[in-house]
Amino acid sequence: MNSIGEDCNELKKQYDACFNGWFSERFLKGHTDESACAPIFRVYQDCVKRAMREQNIELREIDTEYTTNSEYENTGSSSGKKQSKS
Repeated sequence: MNSIGEDCNELKKQYDACFNGWFSERFLKGHTDESACAPIFRVYQDCVKRAMREQNIELREIDTEYTTNSEYENTGSSSGKKQSKS
């Protein structure tokens, strides 16, 4: 499946490959540190947000930041959701 923005397709492929490798080689073996793909995810996420703005798709609901399991375990939150930086 392609990304919402044509310019983001290559980034999506790179992130998908990273995630799939992390999932099969690390997560399924009990290693839950998901930081390996974080840099490419941020770049891809920025590209998707830009494409959505260009297509006049409202970002309000998807612009919320979500924490990783390790981040919200440290804060005592069980929702895994941070407040939006609006």
